[in-house]
This record gives sequence, C-alpha cells and structure tokens, in this order.
Amino acid sequence: MLTRYAKNVFFILVLAALCLPPAAGKVSAQDIIAVVNNEIITQKDLNDFVNFTRMQYARDYKGEELAKKIEELKPDLLNKLIEDVLILQEAKRKNIVIDESRVKGQIEEIKREYGSDARFQQALRQQGLVQADVETRLRNQLLTYSIIQREVKSKVIVRPEEVTVFYNRNSDKFISPEEREVTVITLENADQAKTFAYHFKAGQKLEDLATRYPISVNKLKAAKGENLKKQIENVVFNLGVGEISEPLAIDAKHYIFKLENIIPARKLSLREAQDQINGHLFETKMQRAFDKWLDELKERSYIKCLMTNDKIQSTK
Repeated sequence: MLTRYAKNVFFILVLAALCLPPAAGKVSAQDIIAVVNNEIITQKDLNDFVNFTRMQYARDYKGEELAKKIEELKPDLLNKLIEDVLILQEAKRKNIVIDESRVKGQIEEIKREYGSDARFQQALRQQGLVQADVETRLRNQLLTYSIIQREVKSKVIVRPEEVTVFYNRNSDKFISPEEREVTVITLENADQAKTFAYHFKAGQKLEDLATRYPISVNKLKAAKGENLKKQIENVVFNLGVGEISEPLAIDAKHYIFKLENIIPARKLSLREAQDQINGHLFETKMQRAFDKWLDELKERSYIKCLMTNDKIQSTK
C-alpha cells in the first residue's frame, strides 16, 4: 500500500500533478467547489483530476476493475487536490523555477511508454485533454518535487546508530530466503529442444552439445515467489540438485533447466541489511516530516470546501 507521502509525490503523471487554475472567463458560483487561499477549485478541476487519475491507473487496470479503482479513490481526490494546490502555492511563494527541458523530456518519456505520439494523443482525446494539459501538470509536478525536496526531504537524516538499533530489535525479520541457482538453456525449435534434453539427461556435456545445437545459455539465481514466471518457478522448484527438466515452451521459445545448487535460507548480517533498514527508516521519517509540513501549510492557510459530501473542513 502506498503511503500518504508516496501518493502525494511519486506517481509519474497524475497523483502528484496539481490542478490547473480556473479557465479564463466567468466561473459561476455553482461551479466552485473549494477555495484555497486566493485560488478557487472548480468542478471542472476535480473532473480533470479524476480523468488524469484514470489515465494513470489505466496502465495497470482495465474495464470494470479500472472503474472500481477510480470509484474507490474519488472520495479522497478533492482532499488530494486541495493539498496539491497548497504545495504548489508554497513552491511559487518560494520562487522555485523549473527547467522547461525537464518537462519536454518527461513528455517524450510518456510518449515512449504509449508506443507512439499518435497513441498518446488518442489517449488524451479519450479523456477530453490535450498535450498542454499534461505539460502544465508535469511542470506543477516538478515544482512539487522541488519544494518537497528543499523543505522536507533534504532535512531528513538517518544516523548509523539508528540503523544498528533497528537491526538489533528486528534481526529475526531480515532473512534471505532459500534460493535456487539454475542453468537455463534456450532453443527456438521444439524438436531440437526435445533431442537436446534427451542427450543432456543422458550425461552428455553441455559444452559438447553446444557445438551441435543452436542454444543460448544463461545462469540465474531466484527465490520462490520473487522474480520468476509461475510456469518456470513450478519447474525449477521441483528439481533436485543436478536434475534436468523437460523442455518448457513459453512465447515460442523452449527452455531447459538444470538445478545447480540450493542456497539455504539465512539471516542477513547488519552490513547486508543496512541499506534496506536505512531506506525503511528514511521513508518513515520522511512520511512524518511531510505530514507535519503539510499540516503547517494548512494551519496558516484559508481552506473552504463547498461540497456537501466532502471530508475536508475549513481550517479557518
């Protein structure tokens, strides 16, 4: 589960993006759903934010699952939008400036993820958006990163003695799971794979077989439930040391596995665990510092929510 800080900061496109200012022209009182200091948030801003959120989650969810996810998020999105406006206002108040080349670079990265500019533009049109909307939100996102980096993250420190104390209190949790060391042989042809496996099991050396078959050979080390496809894991973790599998067909390739060694589970030393502990302690401190900083922004701000079903109360 993402922490509150992660939700506010680390999403690539949307969840750290800030709302656009109201469009030029008249805005009716009925359209205003919140006031944050000297800025208003309109129903359109919230709708746009929902659309951007849907666009972000569409990378991982589809159809009914995506719709359900967005409905789950909706109750918190106005609160998130108000917090984002506060952070952006603080960045502008501190005169933080963003290099426009960073915005262009992120746009190009997003287009690559979509496969082409045409697909990216089509995805935008489906949400009623244009590229300028994304650029504005990315620019605001970078302002958000910068102000949080300067005002919060740069002030968080994890001391070495804190890492040691945490390890001593939780050393039983730092266990390296049992791992398998495996040789993986890959062939393109099913018949060749069967013949190769037969001779390999019969005791012929891999070096000799490599002169007769078009194979590629790789080594891997893996623990159960980590980075292997389920089909491969089922094969590998049912082999004995020295045992060779039958060919396994995946995506038009044929794989043969030989289990070379089983590395038993063991407790990690402080040196091995220190990066993991440092990261955990930093994230915990960062979360607390960010919450405190954001609460202070709210305390000295005027926030008025005009939606009847919101969860946000005026701070003044």
